[in-house]
Amino acid sequence: MSDTIVSLSPPRRSALLWESRTALELARMMVPLLNARRLPPSARAGAYVMVVPGFGASDRSTAPLRHYLERRGFNTEGWGLGKNMAGVDLPHELDDLSDGWVFTPKAEYCGEGSVPYLCDRLMDRLRERHAEVGQPISLIGWSLGGYLAREAARDLPDIVDRVITMGSPTVGGPKYTAAAGFFRKRGMDLHWIEDGIEKRELRRIGQPITAIYSKSDAIVSWEAAIDRYSDRVRHIEVDAPHLGMGFNPTVWSHVVAALEEDAK
Repeated sequence: MSDTIVSLSPPRRSALLWESRTALELARMMVPLLNARRLPPSARAGAYVMVVPGFGASDRSTAPLRHYLERRGFNTEGWGLGKNMAGVDLPHELDDLSDGWVFTPKAEYCGEGSVPYLCDRLMDRLRERHAEVGQPISLIGWSLGGYLAREAARDLPDIVDRVITMGSPTVGGPKYTAAAGFFRKRGMDLHWIEDGIEKRELRRIGQPITAIYSKSDAIVSWEAAIDRYSDRVRHIEVDAPHLGMGFNPTVWSHVVAALEEDAK
């Protein structure tokens, strides 16, 4: 496993030009939004779905996808935790993390556990919502949001019934993404983060996972979005920019199919 991870690298900076296609995705999404009411209700209409935004984004970024799912009959909501800043905006110490996180002791802590700390906040939110709605919750996560969704599912098997990720890193954390520099500038040890992620994978995710990825992704290395650990994962390749995945009609159709999977 480690040999595969070492061979990975972040997307080339020159590939960022491909992300300009996001403007096209924004235009294309209007047709399925307008036509959604003419489609039959989902076979799982009434199911609860929470959508987790990516790094630097808030629930506003996932509003079109949530609106589309609502028109198909799903009870859909955002994560309700504001802008996803990977937890660097949340004061904490390594000892503040919940017991599910396994890390090598660190002499100088520079915030490497910020994402796990944010994930703990997401899990608190999921416990609260589950107690209120009385039903399992499906998680959809875009980019970093997908990583958070995966880890929440790992610790909450009785609350999260499935996970759908869009361009989300499965290995390395930020190491194989365009955001690596942001974390390095804060003094974070990305190798230490990667090691902790790999240790956590020793406890497998039991719920079904649908991992949507794009080889033209210029933000997250598509190889890092491949789940090499989970037994119940299905990978779906799409042609979409990373920043446009949440607006892409093809991605939306795959999301609906994944949400309906056990109803067929």
